[in-house]
Amino acid sequence: MVKLTKILSLGLLTSLLIGCYDKGELKNIIQQGYDNARANTQAKGDFCYYLGSVKFPYIDEPRHPDDNRWEGWNKGKLAKTLPLFTEIGLLTREPVAGQLGIYYYDLTELGHKYQHLFPEQSGIGTIYNNAFCYGLIQLEKVTNVEERKVGEGMGNANIRRTEVYVGYNYHVLDIPAWATNAQDKLNALYPQMDVRLSDRSYPDTKTFYKGKDGNLYQDSLSYWVIQPAGKLLESE
Repeated sequence: MVKLTKILSLGLLTSLLIGCYDKGELKNIIQQGYDNARANTQAKGDFCYYLGSVKFPYIDEPRHPDDNRWEGWNKGKLAKTLPLFTEIGLLTREPVAGQLGIYYYDLTELGHKYQHLFPEQSGIGTIYNNAFCYGLIQLEKVTNVEERKVGEGMGNANIRRTEVYVGYNYHVLDIPAWATNAQDKLNALYPQMDVRLSDRSYPDTKTFYKGKDGNLYQDSLSYWVIQPAGKLLESE
């Protein structure tokens, strides 16, 4: 099962469905969720490759024994993602004079076009979450709708409710050449989800829950943020 990180809660979306399920209405609701996520966040697409916490322009920060766990984790990600996206053409890299193995990174014109910066505040200060996003999800059709009862139904802490699983197919528009040309290397570093191709149809499922009013609600329609969990392929 593909395990990805979803971000951005869009609030409850009511389907206005009572009784039977209108697949056309469900298709519109899911499409609206993706479209609203892009509009509200100004993300450049529905598939985002996470780099790490980095604010451009950026100079390499070598690992240090005093780094805390998060700093080590972040530097480890950047050590893979920055060289890859330099090779792809979204970043520039220049050696820093007098510092062996240390580089100065900045966005190229192409990188500016696809960058998605979404800072957040944490206990260690501002985390400059940075990603490159591509592709627009276009729903084709809802293929199936299935109801399931979840929860034990014992006590207020574990109330049984009805979840509705909506299966659908989609294709992807506006896939840039940098993604398809580097798909092998992107797939190796981001193995959770292959680069989407324009000539294919992809299945997915969204989970809604049925309220006491009989309407359907969904609070997590969003774009995908894919983590660099694999290996960086060596250049040929």
